[in-house]
Amino acid sequence: VYFKNKCFSHFLPSLPENKILVAQHPLLIVTNQTATLVCNYTYNGTGKEFRASLHKGTDSSVQVCFISWNTTRSISNSTEEFNCQGNHDKDKVIFNLWNMNANQTDIYFCKIEVMYPPPYVYNEKSNGTVIHVKESPTQIQEPRSAIPLWILATVTGILAIYSTLITAVFINYWQKSKRNIYHQSDYMNMTPRHPPYQKNKGYPPYAPTRDYTAYRS
Repeated sequence: VYFKNKCFSHFLPSLPENKILVAQHPLLIVTNQTATLVCNYTYNGTGKEFRASLHKGTDSSVQVCFISWNTTRSISNSTEEFNCQGNHDKDKVIFNLWNMNANQTDIYFCKIEVMYPPPYVYNEKSNGTVIHVKESPTQIQEPRSAIPLWILATVTGILAIYSTLITAVFINYWQKSKRNIYHQSDYMNMTPRHPPYQKNKGYPPYAPTRDYTAYRS
């Protein structure tokens, strides 16, 4: 058994000194705006200070976030465009991303660097992880929160009926008022009036005017 294990060990790839290998899951489907990307790495050197970063795009042109650590402390930070937090563990770095949107769907690469002591070492580019961010259910259901069409139709119908009734009442009132004004104009003042030239002859203002032409011969 020992001989077989020893012979089998010769077929395992040997990692050169001060070299880093990184392995990532090829695909992550994000349905709740949250993703956890694990960067597994292998390093056989004597580094004491490390830096791990997550990059977006086929050319890794956008740095999403990073974490640096040594034997005593750890620092993590992200760019304004992303919400990202890095954590390191033995032989792996975990990047947690949240509040992701569909526009952030892309391929992401992990980069592991040995910052101290020299020599400076970093891993060769891995195959990366495609993060596919789907639209969240709340975003898809937003239009359903609007007022249903049948409610709008009912309210519109009620307002139309109400407006028609108000208009009918107003027209009826206007016609009655016009009719009363017409009847009042039919009454004329029947009080007799004397001619202007008879004002000083002592006749009462209501007396009829006498026709003097009848006494002329």
